[in-house]
Amino acid sequence: MGPVGLNQLLQTRYLSIDSPLIRAYGFIGNNINHSKESSLANHKDSPFYIFIPQIELDEFEGSSLLASTVIWDEHRHLTFRHAINSVEFYLDKLIFHHISVNQLSDEKYVYEHGNLIDDKHTQMVWLNPEIRCKQDIETNSFLLEQSQDWFQYCFRLSDVHSFGNIMVDYSPEVNFSLNKFPNINTLWASLVVEECVRLGLTYFCVAPGSRSSPLAICAASHPQTTCITCFDERSLAFHAVGYAKGSTKPAVVITTSGTAVSNLLPSVVEASQNFVPLVLLTADRPSELQDTGANQSIYQVDHFGKFVRFFFNLPPPTDDILARMVLTTVDSAIYKATQSPCGPVHINCPFREPLDNSLNEWNPKCLQGLNKWISDSKPFTTYFNASNFSAIYEHTGQISEVVQIIQSAKQGLILLGTINNEDEIWAAFLLAKHLFWPVAADILSGLRLRKLLSSLPHNGNQFPFIDHLDHALLSDLVTNWAKPDVILQLGSRITSKRVANFLECCQPSSYILVDKHPCRHDPSHLVSLRIQSNINIFSEALLKIQFSIKMTKWGSFWQAIDLMVSREISHQICLEDSLTEPYVSHVISSFIHSDGALFVGNSMVIRDMDMYGKGVVESVPGLAVSRQIYPYQGIQVAGNRGASGIDGLLSSAVGFSVGCKKRVWCMIGDVSFLHDTNGLAILNERIQRKPITILVINNHGGAIFSLLPIAGRTRTDILEKYFYTSHDILINKLCAAHSINHQHVRTKMELQHALSKSQESNTDCVIEVESSVSDNSNFHSLVRRHVCDVANQTMETLLSISDDAQDSIFAYKIKKMEYSLYRVQLSSPPTSASMINDGHKLYKEGFVLTLTLVDGTRGYGEVAPIEIHKEDMHDVEEQLRFLIHVIEGSEIKFLPLLCGSFTTWFWKTLGIMPSSLFPSLRCGIEMTLLHALANKQVSGDLFLRTAFQSTKMQNENKNSSHVAICALIDCNGNPGEVSHIVSQLIDEGFTTVKLKVARRANPNEDAAVIHEIRKMVGYQINIRVDANRKWTYEEAFIFGSCVRNCQLQYIEEPVQYEDDIIKFCDSTGLPVALDETIDNLKGNVFVALNKFNHPGVVAIVIKPSVVGGFEKSLLIASWADKHEKMVIISSAFETSLSLSIYIQFAFYLQHWKNIKTQGRDVVAAHGLGTYKWLEEDIVIEPLKKYVHSHGGTIGVSKKDSSIMVQNFEINDKVIQRSYEGEKLLSYSLKVVGENCSFSLRLLETQENIVESKVAVFLHGFLGTSEEWVPIMKAFSAKTRCISIDLPGHGQSHIQWKKENISKKDHNISVELVGDLLHDLLCDITSQKVILVGYSLGARIALYMSLKYNQKIEGSVLISGSPGLKDESLRRIRIAQDNAKSQILSACGLNYFTEIWYQSKLWNSLRNHPRFEDIKKTRENHFNHHAVAKSLSDLSVGRQLPLWGDLKQCKVPILVMVGQKDTKFNEIARQMRDDINCTTDMNSNSSSENKLCTVIEVPGCGHAVHLETPLAVVHAIGKFLRDV
Repeated sequence: MGPVGLNQLLQTRYLSIDSPLIRAYGFIGNNINHSKESSLANHKDSPFYIFIPQIELDEFEGSSLLASTVIWDEHRHLTFRHAINSVEFYLDKLIFHHISVNQLSDEKYVYEHGNLIDDKHTQMVWLNPEIRCKQDIETNSFLLEQSQDWFQYCFRLSDVHSFGNIMVDYSPEVNFSLNKFPNINTLWASLVVEECVRLGLTYFCVAPGSRSSPLAICAASHPQTTCITCFDERSLAFHAVGYAKGSTKPAVVITTSGTAVSNLLPSVVEASQNFVPLVLLTADRPSELQDTGANQSIYQVDHFGKFVRFFFNLPPPTDDILARMVLTTVDSAIYKATQSPCGPVHINCPFREPLDNSLNEWNPKCLQGLNKWISDSKPFTTYFNASNFSAIYEHTGQISEVVQIIQSAKQGLILLGTINNEDEIWAAFLLAKHLFWPVAADILSGLRLRKLLSSLPHNGNQFPFIDHLDHALLSDLVTNWAKPDVILQLGSRITSKRVANFLECCQPSSYILVDKHPCRHDPSHLVSLRIQSNINIFSEALLKIQFSIKMTKWGSFWQAIDLMVSREISHQICLEDSLTEPYVSHVISSFIHSDGALFVGNSMVIRDMDMYGKGVVESVPGLAVSRQIYPYQGIQVAGNRGASGIDGLLSSAVGFSVGCKKRVWCMIGDVSFLHDTNGLAILNERIQRKPITILVINNHGGAIFSLLPIAGRTRTDILEKYFYTSHDILINKLCAAHSINHQHVRTKMELQHALSKSQESNTDCVIEVESSVSDNSNFHSLVRRHVCDVANQTMETLLSISDDAQDSIFAYKIKKMEYSLYRVQLSSPPTSASMINDGHKLYKEGFVLTLTLVDGTRGYGEVAPIEIHKEDMHDVEEQLRFLIHVIEGSEIKFLPLLCGSFTTWFWKTLGIMPSSLFPSLRCGIEMTLLHALANKQVSGDLFLRTAFQSTKMQNENKNSSHVAICALIDCNGNPGEVSHIVSQLIDEGFTTVKLKVARRANPNEDAAVIHEIRKMVGYQINIRVDANRKWTYEEAFIFGSCVRNCQLQYIEEPVQYEDDIIKFCDSTGLPVALDETIDNLKGNVFVALNKFNHPGVVAIVIKPSVVGGFEKSLLIASWADKHEKMVIISSAFETSLSLSIYIQFAFYLQHWKNIKTQGRDVVAAHGLGTYKWLEEDIVIEPLKKYVHSHGGTIGVSKKDSSIMVQNFEINDKVIQRSYEGEKLLSYSLKVVGENCSFSLRLLETQENIVESKVAVFLHGFLGTSEEWVPIMKAFSAKTRCISIDLPGHGQSHIQWKKENISKKDHNISVELVGDLLHDLLCDITSQKVILVGYSLGARIALYMSLKYNQKIEGSVLISGSPGLKDESLRRIRIAQDNAKSQILSACGLNYFTEIWYQSKLWNSLRNHPRFEDIKKTRENHFNHHAVAKSLSDLSVGRQLPLWGDLKQCKVPILVMVGQKDTKFNEIARQMRDDINCTTDMNSNSSSENKLCTVIEVPGCGHAVHLETPLAVVHAIGKFLRDV
């Protein structure tokens, strides 16, 4: 982090025993024997030393972490607090003390007797505490530290003996003697190289040539330079440009004379236009050989004209000229190159022969005046820029106008252009956050692609990034509305032409452009205030001024527009089956880690990245770093946009990788790749850098021309030859010629695999992405069309909202949610499930949900699982009761819905993994929210209103303004009876009927029924049949063969196994519909469905309550729409509440999505005929009242369905009971032991339950009884639930009997706590109890289960352990926990929780969206000293291990562990095996009779009950019912 806002940053220092930086290091090698004073013993094979560094600096996730090892001894005068104060004192001195940074070399040295000497044998190794815990220290216990160019160390054995890596000897004795050079050419060349090095230029790009030999030899011989060479000067120079972009300092290019110099011109132009520093040293013939026809002699004076910032033509080396002239020339040139405006400088260097190191005497008098220069390591001339001493904020008059403009802005917009420096990227981010304006970031800004630091708190009011401004402006409505009055642009150049055109048209009153160069980057002539300033300085000035910060209508609208556009782009890209170029741009950022960067080519590649790059991706879990002010980490992106040419891009990318020292991902087009094939030679140099992955988008030509107007107005043959430049060059052959790994990908899956493989590899790789010009053009057009529609609809909806409603339209607060159990009578048995049979009556049960917003607006939903659901009513009610607690007080955003918002809301707002919700419950909650929001907008039109659909659509397709309903028949009876029923339904007006088949003895009987129906009613109606996967393939084939000519609309799920579906289609030629197949789709819905993209699959039947809600239903429907499959919305025997909303959903799909089958418009009859089964209903006015014939088809009109939803009223006669939450009883009880007494706080549910079970919940370290409240409420209907504050935690207290025990023996133990808790449980209930414990609580629960099996009925252990078996490991753990305890006691809970959650044990929890809230609850304890004592006393190291007692376990044990918690996974399996070994000896035992079972909960780590609470609820609920 640079100087930007330094005084505003919260500096947090951490103390951590578990820090990954704490390692023991050692050295193996002969040279370390040089220290005779060392008392360390030599190893028998190879001498080695071990030590713990006092100060260590390392890199984690792009952050630099400084670790200091602190040692203290409480038994002496150096206490812990003294040690910490000492470290703090010296750290403060370090922070405010300027330390000069010298250049580092890439060699190893041993420093002996004051000098660093070359060390070729000493190797550094390391040992971490985990390894030490597992084995004794030996040479082979160490891990060899990789020799990387960024790994540095200095180890000092004594005053005269030290060694290190990448360190240099700064002793004056190592400086060379100028008198030793053999000739004047070598002297001058050495002076040039040495002065470059002293100025920080150590990277030399050397092209082969004779005339440049003196420069090349000196550069290659200098100990502090890194040299690279290439036979192509153009590629080499572009490589230097890339290096300068990455390192922000120039590289030095050395070439011979002649056309070698001319080959540098393209790179010089790029560097000049893009303000990239570059130093060119071109060798030349002396003047006497000019214009004489001498070989390789051209006129090189001012060869690059205005494209260089400085040119100097040195005279040929001579001792008649003082040598310091060479030094001042170099100093002046490099100053010009690195000062604004940065750019290339050119020093032409003529040389006479000899060009080698042959002896040729010269007069040393030319060295006059160089004594001081020779004696130190500084450059000859030091330049100071006066502007650096006076920051802009010190001249308030210079920024007063800017401040006034910003303060007066009503609709401000920040544009981030090209920003190359990482400090400036963060400065721009801080300023944007400070102003709270909408931000449109260019792809080269470093903030267009961002890593989300997901462990940080995020509210919905983060200032909006407009990631897809380009595509939002496709909408005329958006363009006409978007009129910024002030534009603040930081950094030059915007990639998008559409954005540039928008800026020309919007004509803001003020346009401020800030960049450090003085050039006019204003092609639209809009800039009214041009500020030449470093972005750091400018931002620092404005950060000192307070501006009004709030989310305005302007910002909120942009946030909604970009969110909708972003999701539509993502949806279209993911929906497309084939691998597209936008897909590559969309996914690449997910593979770039925090230590990575992206280099983008020109033409189509950079435009695709700008348009389709994913704005925010989750960061990879790693070390916890306190960055409270940074919710994002930008991904550095570079490109050659000075002249925007396609030459030299590959070479520049390699140079950028060397310069930035990051892992670089490069994306370029095929023509660009071919244009710079010689860059592969540079790639193959294997210089010290991290690996590069190069993605070549190979569309076999120039795809960008297919998107330009010329494509539609020019003959194809001309386009192919002169614009697309089509080719069939084999890229893999080019890579093979340079020994570069190559992968050719043609599908999405292949690309994902290649990217993952490259990410894990330590070698360079070229990934060739197959594409085509025509497909690319068509897909871009498709995406633009869909995005334009969505942007228009979004804008229409936003503009239709009244000004009074705009302040609250984006987030509504939920007051409460409640539910009621209903029971309704059915007229006949349903076709898919058995119902409650009360005498001669059939009933169906379910829950009706009521959600109330703070303003009183209500919404209703239904949850009614039946046998086809994987969950039952018990499962649903437990999750419901949990959700009622956590949903209270939360907010739901109105815009947008059905675009991933529900998924985001469940996870980000409630902290619940969406996959852990039962499908029927998720559907019911989505229904409830949709209903509430529709009522909020005074509209019964749930989907067309809340899903952003166009109001124009209501006036279209008037002939289809209803939803047709398909009749359902159970198909019982003989063929004649069934045919008669069908005939009656047709008389009612039904034109489509579905019959249940596969319920008779053989398929021929079902076929006979179909033939009889056709015989009676003819072929004017649609007949569907549903086998519900009950036939084998052979049986289905028999049926299909018999009904081949019956013109069935489709056969639903004809076979048992989904792998036989396509086989059935091919063998019978009959149309098929999917139903159960889509109910359990896992992972990517589109990928899972693609296997069924077959012409024989003509329809998709969607039951929203079975697939998991409307959001997922819409994804499935969109896939069906794309592949021209009919979409059928079907019910699962719900009441009219669900049916009416399903009708609206079907109407939405039918009209907006334009569902088609085989190219013909189809009005699909939806599977909602189950309303006929309802003898009673949950609503006062049931659906059947609104079912009428419309145009000869039975259905419900759009208008009637809206009236139903809007006027919904519960029929109280069918309600059995209701639940709207409960308050827990809080009380304290005292338990007296032999030497102490515990005053324990308890929380208990208050439901009046007769003969209920009792469950007691025990928390872990730092927890309290409060953390169990939501889970306890899930079971309170049938279980008495109690949670307890364990000793030292929450509101519990410990009191010692002073007369019986000395203060030094005031210690508690797991055994003592377990014994006293047993006494407590005996006092409060006579029943057996079930224990539920987490971590520390699990250890106590296990102890109690083994000792008190007469009281304990069973235990659920979450991330628990029986203790440590090994005595040495227990001693280590005691020492660690004692140290942590002292930190907690000395620093307090607020400080301690920061370091406690840095451990890798909490990697998963840190990425939970509610992590910060969870962490705050860990600070709510009565006495932090008591918590500290419990950490030490209840340490797993002090607990007697219970492993030996597990075989005597007599109560059922359920062990729950997180999938990501590998350590406790192993412990859980060992526990299970040990406990069950006794039951295994009984030959009659089965898996159901095992005492111990293990459940691994997917997607979470150690804190299972906090990360995935619904999975824990389900597991505990089943355990409570089974015990």
